[in-house]
Amino acid sequence: MLTKRQLLVLKQIIRSYTETGQPVGSKALMAQLPVHVSSATIRNDMAALEDEGLIRKTHSSSGRVPSTKGYRYYLDNLVEPAAVTPNEIAAIQQGFGGHFYKIDEIVAQSARILSNLTNYTAITLGPEVTNLKLTGFRLVPLGNHQVMAILVTSNGNVESQLFTLPPEVGSDEVEKAIRIINDELVGLSLGEVAQKLQSEVPGLLFKYMTSPDGFLDLFGNVLRKAAEERFYVGGRLNLMDYLGDSDVDQLKRLLAMMDDDQGTERQAFNTLLGPLHDSHIKVKLGSELTPDVLENLSLLTANYSVGEHGTGMIALIGPTQMPYSKMIGLLDAFREELAKRLTDYYNHFDQ
Repeated sequence: MLTKRQLLVLKQIIRSYTETGQPVGSKALMAQLPVHVSSATIRNDMAALEDEGLIRKTHSSSGRVPSTKGYRYYLDNLVEPAAVTPNEIAAIQQGFGGHFYKIDEIVAQSARILSNLTNYTAITLGPEVTNLKLTGFRLVPLGNHQVMAILVTSNGNVESQLFTLPPEVGSDEVEKAIRIINDELVGLSLGEVAQKLQSEVPGLLFKYMTSPDGFLDLFGNVLRKAAEERFYVGGRLNLMDYLGDSDVDQLKRLLAMMDDDQGTERQAFNTLLGPLHDSHIKVKLGSELTPDVLENLSLLTANYSVGEHGTGMIALIGPTQMPYSKMIGLLDAFREELAKRLTDYYNHFDQ
């Protein structure tokens, strides 16, 4: 068990090191602590904290810096979220002040706002797509058997993709297939649509199309695009501010994880972000972060709720030496403003 004074010493070492980046010595602590004790007493407390593995001595001075274990103890027991300033709230609200035509635009903008506020790399994941419904589907002929497939979902998003239809598929068959899709699938959730594509819809299409496989592939492709979880990244280049010249390989791997839309790197990153059903702000650091490319960094995640429209996530990637009190308070306020902006959009769209 740490004494109250030792807790004060640990808290002040973390605060001072976060602000200056310099090892903290006993004389500096003596002037900073809210209690009056001698330098020798503080050295004894620092020795006890070092024995516990919460701080460590650097090679360059007699000062101490927090260890990963020390940061973990601080986050679990001592951190107090800082109040967000009126200027920060105003900056968030101003950033969301434009006109948005779809949910993805709001989510992407939120990543840019958060990265600008923090100077870290920000990630935002939009509300879950599990509750989305199909509200419309059509094909626009472009000539030479090319068509634009357009799929509309209940949150106002429009997905479109260009396809080339097989030569044997005629325009009459396509029209009948579109009517079947709209009659049988519009109003269902995207998950239910995917199930019916595997079960009932092929049999219906066989009645009107000699070879419906090409059409099913076309519709399935644009449906998968609409149903995939997307996240948006703001401040990629901010990674360079806290990854040194010796960390070029780590930087490349991080950027690959963020840009790999469907591969194993993206799957690993989605796993790292964690579940969407926890209201607490989570902080992972050190060995808690996998893959190991993130082990020298810190990841903060916070979920936000948009009621019946689902739950999304915001996240920050930064150095372990992060002002956690400020960042946790900012994330808490930011997710509230983002949820308000998304709720306003949904209310307007529903009307």
